[in-house]
Amino acid sequence: MKLSVMTLGCPGWSLETLLTNAKAYGYHGIDFRGLGMDLDITKLPAFTTNLTKTAQQIQNAGLEVSGISSSIKVCDPAKHNDNLDEAKRTIPVALALNAKNIRIFGGGPADKMPKPELAKIGAAMVNEILALPGAEGGRLSWNFETHDHWIKAVDCKLLLDVVANPAFGALWDLGHTYRVGGESPEQTYAAIGPRVRYTHVKDASLQPNHPNAMEGGWRYTLPGEGQLPLAQSVKLLSQKGFSGWLLFEHEKRWHPTLPEPEIAFPAFVKWAKTLLAEGVAF
Repeated sequence: MKLSVMTLGCPGWSLETLLTNAKAYGYHGIDFRGLGMDLDITKLPAFTTNLTKTAQQIQNAGLEVSGISSSIKVCDPAKHNDNLDEAKRTIPVALALNAKNIRIFGGGPADKMPKPELAKIGAAMVNEILALPGAEGGRLSWNFETHDHWIKAVDCKLLLDVVANPAFGALWDLGHTYRVGGESPEQTYAAIGPRVRYTHVKDASLQPNHPNAMEGGWRYTLPGEGQLPLAQSVKLLSQKGFSGWLLFEHEKRWHPTLPEPEIAFPAFVKWAKTLLAEGVAF
């Protein structure tokens, strides 16, 4: 497995600072969920008019682009045109950066429609995206995250089962399925394991009385300091032959009180390397 870090965790950093620090901390790759205060990199000059230069800059830093985290919500019919527009912008950027993985959400009006109906909407949207020039053919993987209304793996499987195209896979947020979905790692893997192409990793502790606790009483912590079965999940993936990316999703942009990236980013690498002794190879 290889280690990547998402730009969501360092909204105050420039591209140069990001590349320098990520390499120094021991990461192999970067996942772009915005840059600086801009959330959509496909609208920034560094990824449009200066895209070739940026790609070379990342390569010169000795890093890969593990993925691009989009805002596409395939099960939301109100987002149809926005989804296609964002996909069209994202494809050339991902190809130029050799970023195989593109994160997409489910979303949709789950309070008004049953999940099987939303899955049909999602399947139609995914197929439209995959029909775009460059969207498939082995170079890109569009990964449906265990997120929002689609955290339980059995729900995600509804959509995965109706889109058999190998260019469509699953993104397993190792914390969401346990913390919000109430599933063990084994339960999640049994439902979506063979389709998992990418992961998100962040730790949390159940502290309902803490001032920074989220809904449900959980509070994000540094990797390895929480109560989520992250090591169990990573070891399970390793045993099943997963050799992709472990992505540290430090949500500093959304939770400003979280530790600074200078603290959190190296802490993740240190935690991940503790798994070496338990048979996980990086």
